[in-house]
Parts: sequence; structure tokens; C-alpha cells
Amino acid sequence: MNTDPVIRIHPADNVVIARRQLLGGTTVAAEGLTVAGLVPPGHKVATRAIAVGEPVRRYNQVIGHATQAIAPGQHVHTHNLAFAEFARAHEPGAGAQPTAYVAEPATFDGIVRGDGRVATRNYIGVLTSVNCSATAARAIADQFRRDIHPEALAAFANVDGVVALTHGMGCATDSEGEELRVLRRTLGGYARHPNFAAVLVVGLGCETNQIQGLVAQEGLQEGARLVTFNIQDTGGTAKTVARGVELIRQLLPEANRVKRQPMAARHLTVGLQCGGSDGYSGITANPALGAAVDRLVRHGGTAILSETPEIYGGEHLLTRRAVSQQVADKLLARIAWWEQYTARNRMSMDNNPSAGNKAGGLTTILEKSLGAIAKSGTTNLVDVVEFAEPVTARGFVYMDTPGYDPVSATGQVAGGANLICFTTGRGSAYGCAPSPSLKFSTNSALWRKQEDDIDLDCGGIVEGSDTVEACGERIFRLILDTASGRKTKSELHGYGQNEFVPWQLGAVM
Repeated sequence: MNTDPVIRIHPADNVVIARRQLLGGTTVAAEGLTVAGLVPPGHKVATRAIAVGEPVRRYNQVIGHATQAIAPGQHVHTHNLAFAEFARAHEPGAGAQPTAYVAEPATFDGIVRGDGRVATRNYIGVLTSVNCSATAARAIADQFRRDIHPEALAAFANVDGVVALTHGMGCATDSEGEELRVLRRTLGGYARHPNFAAVLVVGLGCETNQIQGLVAQEGLQEGARLVTFNIQDTGGTAKTVARGVELIRQLLPEANRVKRQPMAARHLTVGLQCGGSDGYSGITANPALGAAVDRLVRHGGTAILSETPEIYGGEHLLTRRAVSQQVADKLLARIAWWEQYTARNRMSMDNNPSAGNKAGGLTTILEKSLGAIAKSGTTNLVDVVEFAEPVTARGFVYMDTPGYDPVSATGQVAGGANLICFTTGRGSAYGCAPSPSLKFSTNSALWRKQEDDIDLDCGGIVEGSDTVEACGERIFRLILDTASGRKTKSELHGYGQNEFVPWQLGAVM
């Protein structure tokens, strides 16, 4: 157990991180300083005098500038540190290096679909074209809920469930606009997702997002695996629900015929998320997840980093890992889009971190971004895609999404993620359907308080009883086990249907 009261991340940093709550007068022998005043756990302590306007460095990167003179031993946070624009040195590809693939890739027990794609779960889905059909869709899925109607799926043990993924969009929008295209792309990604054995799409009938328009844009094929209908044609809500229930009863026997079999880890695509981050996120769970991602990539798999507002200020670290100038330029183009997007909505890219992030020790978006990027590990950035676009490259990929976790993860799953990994320092109960979501705590205090929702604790890294590499190996093995069918905490609680949140980009007309 490490008894040092602080954590030094990099020799060039002018702050260290409190390992536990520090009282005024605490001596930090390794740094040659005495703490001045109360410093909460996960927060920063200055190691030397910092002048007004001088950069504050963590991870050997700028996280902001001092707004007042800071003395050694003082707490560094929102009262004396603020975001400021600064020049980032972009060296596309400078950090790219050959990937050392393993000779014998790991395997998991997956479900092979007819087209060769591999699933980690086996659901039947009920999607909606518009908010107006959401109630009917939920009523259809509710008839197969194991907690309400256990008999409905009693004979279908290989079916993970029937889920309704509804949303509040689909009408009152530009019929030729970006928002409708992105919504259809998202729905199309879910309709094709290998974790669905079959999908129903339920509409109202008169909405802007006509089902046939969705089918045409996304090149979907209606048939036994994809059935579409709407309330107005069917004759009302009761008849629509009855039809949906009967269709699912017809689909269940075929969906239940699946069998898991050993599949190479290259068939795994993992979405990377962090929510409720704290000052330990970039020290424990995020780099541990990054170590697991490095293993996944070396075993031939794919990982998707997202949340563009939460990599802002650290994007130069990602472009260094780009395999080409073109890939680097695609990422920088998305950053520029976000700067314009926030400006026209009278916001700015530093409208972050959240209140909980700040309470946990994160002061600026720069600091939060640097910790968030650690989830991506160290391998090459092989591609950059837009929200909900299919991810076809293997390795580490970036998808442009908002920082809001449900929206971001929705885009990743639409792009093909068949598993989600989610780190948290403040606590989360997030779940996902049809792709299982694993949650990792950044500190052991959270684990002890919310073990009911967290799948693995990374807090031992702070306490000195664990290492990033050892924790990363456990995460990698847990990914394989979960992909093989092991239930996550959120699955056991029944989370996942309400967390489907497509990105609402445009004006509501």
C-alpha cells in the first residue's frame, strides 16, 4: 500500500494529485512542500510557485492558466485556474508505430449470423421511426419482459430479450436535412446490428421520417429479419401492438436456434466511454482501459474512442498517432465543425466539465480531455468516422460524437460496437442494449458505495495495490467473458432501453 499523500504523474508537472483528503499542514516529503489548507481527494496541489497567466501542467500538458498567483502547497482548482486557448503542436503521424500483433489471438464465444458477422448478444429489437409510435413499440416489448411475463420467453433461453428502442425525433424537421440523415443512419445501424436476431420497425404513418425513406437511405432489406409497419395502416394502437406481439412470437423459435462458438477477438468492436469523471480518471480506470485496448488491438480487435468535446485540447496527441495525414485531417475537421457548432449555438468548447467533474477534481476541459484520451491506449489511429457511420477499419478508430454519454454510445453501437466499456469516478448506472456495457470505477470509495452497478474496481492503482497493466489485463479478460455471454451489472438490473438516444442536431420545426 502506497502511503505517499500525493501522486506525481510527470516530472515536468507543476501540480500533483491528492491520493486522499489532505489537511493543511500535511508534509509532502517527496515534493519538499507543506499543504496549505484542505485539499479534497483527487484534487491538485501546486508543487512550486505559479505566476498569474502561467500555464499549469498535468501529464506534461497544459491544462489551463493561473488566474492568480499560486504558492507551493496550495489547492489548484476553479478559484485560481481557468481554461485559455493555446497553440497545440500538430505532428501528424509522428507517434505512429507498427502494431505488434499476437501470434495466437484470444477467443470468445460468439454468435455467428448468416452473413458471417459475429454477435455478443441475441436480442429481438423494436425500433421506431418517430416519437408517435414509441408507446406502441414499448407495449409490444413489454409483453416479453421476463420480470413481468416470465412465461413469454421461458422456452427461449438463447434469446437475451425483446427491447424497444424509442426516441423523441422523426418529425418536425427538414425532410432533406442533416438531422434526418443522421437519425436514419443511426436507426439503420441498429437495424443491421448483429446483436439483433431480428428487428421490427414501427411507425405512425404520416411522419417526416417515412419508413420507406429509412429503408432506401440505409439499403435495408425487408424480410424475415426486418419487418416494418405503421399504426395508421394497421388500424390503431391495439391492433399494432397485437400485430407486433404476434410477429415476435413467430420470430422467437428461429432466434432461439443460435449457438455460441469460439471466435477470434478480431470480431470484437468496443466503444469507449467515460462519464462522471474525476481527478483519478486519467490515473486509474482510463489508462487501465487503454491498456486493455492495446491488448484488444494487438489481438486484431477494434476500439472506438468518441466524445469530441471531451478530447478538445488534447487532439494533438491523437493526430500524432494517425496513420496518415488524411486521417489526422479528418479529426481536425471534426474539431473545427464543433467550434462552429458551439459558436452558432452561443456556447463554447470550454462549457465543460460538469459540476460533478469539478467536485471530483477536474478543473478545465483541457484536464478532462487529457484523462479521457487515456482510454484509447497507445496504438495507431487508423480511421476517423462521423456519428453512427459504420466502422470498417480494424484497430483504434475515432468516431465524432457529443460528450453526452447516451448519445455518444448510441452512435458507437450504430457504427457496430458490440460491447461498451464505461469508466466512472462519480458513479453511474448506465446500461446499453443490444450491446452489453461494462463499468469500471476510478476509485475504491466509489466501488464500495456503488458496487451494485460497477463491474470492476480500478481504485487499487491509486492505493498502490494494483497497476495499470495488471488492471488492463483483467479488463481485457472481462471483455472476453462478457462477449461470451457473462451478464454485466447493468444487464442484471435491466438497463438499456432508455439509453438509446440519437443525436438531435437541428431545429425542431
